[in-house]
Amino acid sequence: MGQTIIYSIPFFGVLSLIYMFWKSAWVSRQEEGTPKMAAIAKAISEGAMAFLRAEYKVLAIFVVCVSILLAAAADSTTSSWMIALSFIVGSFCSALAGYFGMRVATKANVRTTNAARTSLAKALEIAFTGGSVMGMGVVGLGILGLGGMFAIYQGMGWDINKVITVITGFSFGASSIALFARVGGGIYTKAADVGADLVGKVEAGIPEDHPYNPATIADNVGDNVGDVAGMGADLFESYVGAIVGTMVLGAVFINLPGFESTNAFDGLNAVLLPLVLSGAGIVASIIGCFFVRVSEDGDPQKALNMGGIVSSILMLVATYLTVQYMLPAEWVYNGITYNSMGVFYAVIIGLVSGLAIGYITEYYTGTGTKPVKGIVDQSVTGAATNIIAGLGVGMRSTALPIIVLSIAIIGAHYFAGLYGIAIAAVGMLANTGIQLAVDAYGPISDNAGGIAEMSGLDKEVRKRTDKLDAVGNTTAAIGKGFAIGSAALTALALFAAFMSTAGITTIDVANPVVMAGLFLGGMLPFLFSALSMSAVGRAAMDMIQEVRRQFNNIPELKAALAVMKKNEGKEDDEWSAEDRQVYDQAEGKAEYSKCVEISTKASIREMVLPGLIAILSPVLIGFAGGAEMLGGLLAGVTVTGVLMAIFQSNAGGAWDNAKKMFEEGVNIQGTMYYKGSEPHKAAVVGDTVGDPFKDTSGPSLNILLKLMSVVALVIAPLL
Repeated sequence: MGQTIIYSIPFFGVLSLIYMFWKSAWVSRQEEGTPKMAAIAKAISEGAMAFLRAEYKVLAIFVVCVSILLAAAADSTTSSWMIALSFIVGSFCSALAGYFGMRVATKANVRTTNAARTSLAKALEIAFTGGSVMGMGVVGLGILGLGGMFAIYQGMGWDINKVITVITGFSFGASSIALFARVGGGIYTKAADVGADLVGKVEAGIPEDHPYNPATIADNVGDNVGDVAGMGADLFESYVGAIVGTMVLGAVFINLPGFESTNAFDGLNAVLLPLVLSGAGIVASIIGCFFVRVSEDGDPQKALNMGGIVSSILMLVATYLTVQYMLPAEWVYNGITYNSMGVFYAVIIGLVSGLAIGYITEYYTGTGTKPVKGIVDQSVTGAATNIIAGLGVGMRSTALPIIVLSIAIIGAHYFAGLYGIAIAAVGMLANTGIQLAVDAYGPISDNAGGIAEMSGLDKEVRKRTDKLDAVGNTTAAIGKGFAIGSAALTALALFAAFMSTAGITTIDVANPVVMAGLFLGGMLPFLFSALSMSAVGRAAMDMIQEVRRQFNNIPELKAALAVMKKNEGKEDDEWSAEDRQVYDQAEGKAEYSKCVEISTKASIREMVLPGLIAILSPVLIGFAGGAEMLGGLLAGVTVTGVLMAIFQSNAGGAWDNAKKMFEEGVNIQGTMYYKGSEPHKAAVVGDTVGDPFKDTSGPSLNILLKLMSVVALVIAPLL
């Protein structure tokens, strides 16, 4: 039975990829719309693919160099040179998942816009289907790659610990690509966003996504680069890391009574369980996708929630049956008695805590909530008070998620020990297919609105895309919270796996060497955030100067901006014929490619140093200070990394929605304030500060702490 399951697991990945290709083909068959819409979509797609090509060229060199080092350093007794192969395959799968997601997202955006010309329901279907391609591609490649390599290595007759050690290379590859994708994508999107907002919206006073803003195409490309490829890579490595960490911890049960090699699973019950649960999650996610439907006057949020609820219920049922079938009713480890129901309860804890952190995040960042309204009120007295209020919200928002995580950790450990914490992370990520589909839906809807604005479509079309985008903002906030929660549990699972592999039973903070590692680890998230924030600042300066140059030096654009300011507040039919002619002459004059090139070059250049710090720090500390100092480093980076990630992501999200409340009109102490008012300008400044918080350094920290734990796990046999 054990061998049958081992060779069956990759087929869950194949099933997921079949679904992905089917839905991708369906999206491609939908109509693009007008020639102008198709041209805009083509520019976005070409910009996104240009970034990926440039990024992957650099990463290919990195992958080759690291794989050579891994092969050379491998110990044939506890590992193998094939750990380098695992690293290459993990890197390739992560990169391929990002490529698939980017391709379909840049197809789905314009088709969503076209569908919104006649139907909200059809637009939702296309946007969500595009997102589901990303989601199912991530889990499909994860299970196919991880399950396939496990089957190959296990069939070579190696000891199970050696098999799992070599497989850790797959997680290392996934984490490495994810970090560069997150950092590079975040720098790209925020450089474009800051340039488009500060020069276009604040200085020139033109609407967001206006076709005469040279940074608009780069901004729309950035939505795909950061929120589709970046989020996909983030959850891919969380997904893989949680499975690998659980497999490492499950290997210690092999020879216990009830787990002996004479039973139906060859003693691999606890090792195979996370793979089987993840396969069940793929089936549950596919079924859940079919329940995402909305009527023409319905609520898109309820439709998306229905898909998630259905998949979660199916996953709970599948988990209960699987755990009861695969695990013994009871076993004893280190003098403590555990049972199969305890493992099931740990999975439930993972699912519930992930949802709780997501909804807490939505409370602190959602439009109209009390924390965001507080930032809006503080904007009346200027940008300084807006920023102070946003920082306060971000700091305050760390409390509840940390309490939830602490309860989840203690609860999962109570029911199933360290294995319970790891399996809780697997439970949280089991439905990644549909969770990531909902996340990727957001940037597709956002792009659809931008294309509608740039194409000059009717206001009714933009109204429909805005309705989809508003839901996307909520799903993005929940997704970021979920990503942080899963990162914390995954990092803890990998940390426990590192201690098990390195033979460490406790981390003694009274030991000066351990304390030094703890302080160094606590410092790294601050240094990492500083580097990524500074990178966004430098790239944004280049973008701002380029947009200003085009506004000042391209006569048609300069004249168009003047007549737009002259006719501000007037309807289109109230413009004079002369002004309309001057305005129309600027069409096609903005040099979008220059801004795309600036973002691409800056992101590739600036992503290298933060990535190297994440990879080299555990290697240097591990070999210089030993396994215990490295344990201290991981403890420090996990604690401060999670706190900094929550703080930055939530502060940035709150600033963003405070700005959007002004754009819709907001009443503050009896006075209505709208777009263009002084408080709105203060809110735009706050949002600009928050942009690199929520889309660059904050999300990248999720990967930093997991990547460092994976590197530690890979080198543990050598320490």
